[in-house]
Amino acid sequence: MKTIAAILALVFVFISSEASAIDNQSHDWYFKKSKDHAPATTEPEFEQMLKKYGGYFIGDTDKKELYVTFDNGYENGYTIQVLDVLKREKVPAAFFVTGYYLEDQPDLIKRMVKEGHIVGNHSWNHPDMTKIPDERVKKELKRVKEEYTRITGDKTMLYLRPPRGVFSERSLAISRDEGYINVFWSLAYKDWETNRQKGSQYAYDSIMKQVHPGAILLLHSVSKDNAEALESVIKDLKKEGYTFKSLDELVFKRTLPSLLAP
Repeated sequence: MKTIAAILALVFVFISSEASAIDNQSHDWYFKKSKDHAPATTEPEFEQMLKKYGGYFIGDTDKKELYVTFDNGYENGYTIQVLDVLKREKVPAAFFVTGYYLEDQPDLIKRMVKEGHIVGNHSWNHPDMTKIPDERVKKELKRVKEEYTRITGDKTMLYLRPPRGVFSERSLAISRDEGYINVFWSLAYKDWETNRQKGSQYAYDSIMKQVHPGAILLLHSVSKDNAEALESVIKDLKKEGYTFKSLDELVFKRTLPSLLAP
């Protein structure tokens, strides 16, 4: 995966735009949940913006491939369990981390990298990036990458999950110009409220009900329910013919034709 990531990083070095002149209307990410395992959808306007700025919310809907992602704002004691399950089941994941998480959990960051997972940018302070100046957006992203590099020695950080799922065309443009691929999601449920966990069966049912080919799953690592349900979810989805892929594989698959074009 490191080779794929290196190639993708070179591709995005050559992309640029004038972000400050672009529309900054704020949007909350929204998707229409899958029914009967048909692909989830989103607003056509959102799809157009993601296409324009190289973002993703879903993979190839013709293939039973899944992409597991976690948002890690802070540690609640369950990430070790999550990593243990992913290791046993040989499933790659992406962990989108904040500055607080990097400073608080450097050993877990090192483990994520060592075990082949992607560590993505979730901003330093988790702000609404549509409400802060261009330079502050860049600083939020730069601080995360620098601290990640200091901890791991890895200088490659390609993926961004906008804090709170809030974005604008301007924020997409700025982050794209900074070398990031925005990654949203097509499967999620209300799992982040730590005082309102409903049990592992609820987590299992919520995921299995929505799953569909090409799904990018958003899970929160603070959820006890997710940690306890994850192994059953992965095993049962494998039985249904799903395979688990890395975001690098998804992006490389879409980028390869342009790399080969004359």
